[in-house]
Amino acid sequence: MMKKKILVLMSVLMVLSLLTACGAQDNAQSKDDGDDVFEIVMVAKHEGIPWFDDMRKGVDEFNDEYKGKVKAWQIAPEGGDPAKQVQMVEDLIAQDVDAIVVVPNDPDAMRPVLERAKDKGIIIISHEAAGLADVVDYDVEAFDNESFGVLMFDELAKAMGGKGKFAAMVGGLTMETHMAWYNAGMEHIKENYPEMVAVSEQPYEDKNDDKIARDKSLEILNAHPDLAGFVGTSVSAGSNMASILKEKNNKDVKVVSLGIPSVSGPYLEDGFMVHAQTWRPADAGYVSVNLAYKMLNGEEIKDGIDLARPGYESIKIVDKIVYGNAPLELKKGTFEPGNYPF
Repeated sequence: MMKKKILVLMSVLMVLSLLTACGAQDNAQSKDDGDDVFEIVMVAKHEGIPWFDDMRKGVDEFNDEYKGKVKAWQIAPEGGDPAKQVQMVEDLIAQDVDAIVVVPNDPDAMRPVLERAKDKGIIIISHEAAGLADVVDYDVEAFDNESFGVLMFDELAKAMGGKGKFAAMVGGLTMETHMAWYNAGMEHIKENYPEMVAVSEQPYEDKNDDKIARDKSLEILNAHPDLAGFVGTSVSAGSNMASILKEKNNKDVKVVSLGIPSVSGPYLEDGFMVHAQTWRPADAGYVSVNLAYKMLNGEEIKDGIDLARPGYESIKIVDKIVYGNAPLELKKGTFEPGNYPF
């Protein structure tokens, strides 16, 4: 009788053991399945401004297209604070996300935290930060920045007739692409338009903030009533200067700027801005996240691959910088409904 009880007990224990093992295997399988969903986070420059609102559309679109394979979303600091942006990346490292895509306000300040992320095995893609190419896996650029800057300043020179005083404003003195455009453009002016004079030795700075841009624009106009031109490397710079000129009904100051169709279009149509150029933020967001996803999937990243957005169908890679060919010039008379989706 005792032997029978022992045999029954042993059978029960064996069954329980098998059930536990099956449960553990199921849990492990569930975890493995979950691990296949890659977490990719875009850390943009500034929350709540049109440029990065549009970039979020591209990130969200990628997330929707690859639902079940990725979780991709965008965050950004209020006010474009570089320190807050660095902290956001620190938090993502602690969360152990799979990839971080960043558009840094201050690339030098961002460098140490990106190095820590890389040490943890996190894929890092930057945008508008070619100077970080030695740290990140890849930096994504919509075009060659020097050419973009030369185009912007040359359009200003043509509008000014090649002479007179002009002012320049950037989003930030630490913003790599803004300063690349500014430096290339200023060099072009010095070499080709000797009768053009900058009113300041360094550009004004608006921190991608409309109020700061408006205040600085008023300051410039009050200090230089004979101003003939203005160039802005931020959307805020150009649109706020044009807004003030419209209020004053002043078309004597020629405004050239980085732009967004929905913001810059009315000023171009009314003649208070003479030229605007841009690239599609949503496309840059989509492409950057797509590049991170391809890396996580173990795909080979090489010249000529298609990142599935206009201007990025056949990319070129130089020293870990991925170049598209996606500049857009915004022209008067082209703002019919539907022409520009942003």
